[in-house]
Amino acid sequence: MTEELNMIYDEFKSANQVTINHFEVELTKIRAGKASPAMLQSVMVDYYGTPTPIQQVANIGTMDARTLTVQPWEKAMLGELMKGIVNSNLGFAPQDNGEMLIISVPPLTEERRRDLVKRAKAESENAKIGIRNHRKDALDMVKELKNDGLSEDLMKDAETEIQNITNAYAVKVDELFDAKEKDIMTI
Repeated sequence: MTEELNMIYDEFKSANQVTINHFEVELTKIRAGKASPAMLQSVMVDYYGTPTPIQQVANIGTMDARTLTVQPWEKAMLGELMKGIVNSNLGFAPQDNGEMLIISVPPLTEERRRDLVKRAKAESENAKIGIRNHRKDALDMVKELKNDGLSEDLMKDAETEIQNITNAYAVKVDELFDAKEKDIMTI
């Protein structure tokens, strides 16, 4: 029976790690005032009639902490890249120098910073909901084992272990959120 319990723990931990990884990706999409190529991750460009992610038609880099550069692999794509960035409603106004697009990332206002913190908080809550859903699934699997002959003591120990794992991942979510909040609120 302990082998089955260990499998449940491992499955639970891996599902929670997927949730944490997704949360980290979502946090990178929330801009903290510093230029990052991840800011343009959601931009789609019309590449010869096909909507294509910007990363597949251009190289995105940073010049400094406030400037992004978008270097197309084909010069003919400069206009489409500019149109895609403007239409993405990210609030950027790219400038075309004939070779690449240069995007100045405006500094964040206090109000905008608070909105970004709220968005990060909502993402952290979504991650915690995911972790709690995984906990429910793991507890359901333990209850199925009880029907197959798992002792009461082992079941109580399994529930305690699952709760401890849940608490550890919730703390990890809180730490990631706190770091992002500090990053956003730092001027």
